[in-house]
Parts: sequence; structure tokens; C-alpha cells
Amino acid sequence: MAMPFEPSRVAVPFRMQPGLQRLGADARHLTPLAAGSPLWQEKKRVRDAGASRLAVPGFDPQPAIEAILARAAAEGIAAAEPIELAFEEDFAVLDGASSTLPWLCVCVPSHWAPEEKLGLPFAAVHAPVADNQALLAASRQLVQLVTAGERFERFVWTVTPSGRHDQHPGRHPRTPWPQTADPDAFAAQCFLRSERQTFFPIPGRNQSVFTIRVMLQPLADAVARREDAQRLHEALASMSEAVLAYKNLAAARAPLLAWLAARGA
Repeated sequence: MAMPFEPSRVAVPFRMQPGLQRLGADARHLTPLAAGSPLWQEKKRVRDAGASRLAVPGFDPQPAIEAILARAAAEGIAAAEPIELAFEEDFAVLDGASSTLPWLCVCVPSHWAPEEKLGLPFAAVHAPVADNQALLAASRQLVQLVTAGERFERFVWTVTPSGRHDQHPGRHPRTPWPQTADPDAFAAQCFLRSERQTFFPIPGRNQSVFTIRVMLQPLADAVARREDAQRLHEALASMSEAVLAYKNLAAARAPLLAWLAARGA
């Protein structure tokens, strides 16, 4: 079973960058989804509403689905359709020839609308990201890299006041930050939200499956060690105003920094 996100993975100072790492032969991409769990219930609601899968006209998702199930079997996971309820991960297909996303199977997006990203080029998908110059400059090379047959992973993270996995902006308004001046009380109502994103090839095609596993931990549980607090403090303190706005952290930075400073002392 994959472990929760480790604060030791937080890069300091904070920068918006690809952060891709090659995966070894024994690395896992998929996480079985526990039936009846809160995440399972959230994903089931989206699937039952017919909102989980999107495809550009004429695209056949079956090779991608077969690649996902074959990957599961290789990792010792007994899984079958519907893949939304078999895995914690959401999925997309990245096409190497067009650099677009022709298929999405996403139930729990992090404040983005999958229907707005379908069929877009990779660079356009990431255009709203703050401080995205390095990411956009490398976009074509990144697509070529992750669709060439190797396997990769990357991690992203933020702090949120919401314990809900599904953050589709059309389904759920943003949860407001706690209205308290007490840093301990503020942090007690926050979560570390992280994503492990991986890429693995679809055999016989110039395409990759892109996986997104959303992980939520109460902030106080996630930041258990002094060095965790110090590292998160340094990353948060180094974020630009544009990144703070993009991540909706501007109003939360001061109380979070105060809490992290005390926890890291």
C-alpha cells in the first residue's frame, strides 16, 4: 500500500517546476480503493452522475483501460471495471503526437474542471498555473519524455481547509479558511492535500496513462516532526504572491507560518 505524502518531499525554496523522477522496475502506480471509504463514496457519486469520463470525439479509451488493468495485475492488484471504484487514482491519457489529453477519467479534481481541459495541448492545460515559465518552456520536451515508454512520478502539495477529495469548482464552492486568530485552532482545521502523479506507457501507442492520486491528511498529523514543520515553513515563506493566489493560500499564510514556526522551534 502506498504511504501518505512525506513532508520531506517538499522542495525548498518553493518553485513551480516539473519535478519528474524516473521510476524503478518495482515501483507501483496504483492504489486499491477501499469500498465504502469516504473517497470511494465521493468517486461513486461522480460516476453515478455520469460526470467521471470525458473523451474527444472518436477517441477509443479501451487500450488505456486495458493498460490500467494490466498495470494493476502486474502490481498484484485484482481489479476490474469500473476503474473509478477500483483505484484511488484518477486517470488521463496524454498523447505524444498531439501533446493533448484526449481522454479523462477524473472524479476528484483539485480545483479544476476536467471538461475544460479535454483535448487541450499540454501547455494550454497548464497555462493558468502561477509562475509557470519553466513548466511551459519545457512542455513539449516533457510530453515527449513521458510518452516515450518509460515510467515517471512527481508530487504536488498544498494546504486546504477542506477535508473533501472532490474539489471540482462547479460542484463545490471553496471551503472558507477558519475564522480564528489562534494559530493552533487555525491549523487544527486544515489539511495537507497532496497528489502523487505518475506516467506509464500504453503498449503499442505513442501515449501514456497519467495517474493522479489525491491524499488528504490532517495538517497536525502530517507535520509530525520538527524538521517537517521547518521544511514546510521555509517552502510556504518562499512562495511568490502569484503562487499564493493560485493556491488560495494568501489569507492563510500568516497563521500557518506562525503555527509552523512554533511547531518547528
